[in-house]
Amino acid sequence: MSQTERQKRLRLLVKKLNKERKRQASQVDILCNDLIGAQREFMRRLNHIGFAARFYKGLLGMVDLKSLLVQASRLIREELPGACVVFFLRQTEGCEGHLCGVEPVEGIEDVKLEDYLTPGLAAAICKSNRLCTMDDLFGMGLEGSREELNRLSAATVPLNDLGRSLGFVLLCRAAEHPLHSDEIERMTLIACGLSQAVRGCGFPLQSRQ
Repeated sequence: MSQTERQKRLRLLVKKLNKERKRQASQVDILCNDLIGAQREFMRRLNHIGFAARFYKGLLGMVDLKSLLVQASRLIREELPGACVVFFLRQTEGCEGHLCGVEPVEGIEDVKLEDYLTPGLAAAICKSNRLCTMDDLFGMGLEGSREELNRLSAATVPLNDLGRSLGFVLLCRAAEHPLHSDEIERMTLIACGLSQAVRGCGFPLQSRQ
């Protein structure tokens, strides 16, 4: 074999090795990214579970509905800084709003979304028995000053007993600091336990029709 042929084969071998090295490096990068993504998702879920555990622990022993809502509001506002929390619970006729936090919400001190929720709209939210965004609320008939309402980021989280609506939790914050899907997911996670706690405080049976 001539020197030229040996050099040619050597170059082909080096080229093949470099190609294989790049392929392996790419696979390692993909694996590392998958591991990092899995770790982030694990930590996200762990944070959700941690919040739910703290929330439920904070409600233990509550037998008075007003005290329960005050405590639940405090725990939610600790988890959602800058948010306003209003509980709407179904009554024999319509819904009754419970605003348990007195601190003004930065950026929307003069805008109270709960005042825009007419009895008909509150009933529609209960009937839907699902998470509703601001766009959903507009679609359900939310009316008012768009200039004011556009300053808000809001969502309603349903409270239900075996599928029957007990009411909902209204969450809102200044649009400059919108409610993120991850935050709303945490609220939906504790909705079932909160519903059971509300029911355990002697919530009227006729409200669950």
